Amino acid sequence: MAAAGGDAIGVDWRIPLDEAWAVVGHDRAIQGNLDPIALLAGREVALTMAREVLARAAGRPGHIFNVGHGILPGTDPDVIGAVVELVHEYGG
Repeated sequence: MAAAGGDAIGVDWRIPLDEAWAVVGHDRAIQGNLDPIALLAGREVALTMAREVLARAAGRPGHIFNVGHGILPGTDPDVIGAVVELVHEYGG
């Protein structure tokens, strides 16, 4: 994907962000990568996994936080809101 020349590369939750950046290069943005199942596991699990994603991003510019392949049916909106709040707080 990096060889195709995109400025931003999307990755899913199975690829840790730090490893993805090592492959595609730190000069590109990366979109990723919370496993959507984390949101179904409840607030604390979702927040723990979101913190892990953010820790792997290590504050690098160009990280676009998102949920894998989208939010699954039945996901509690309050859990989504808690993750959004965490990401906003982390981004300062």
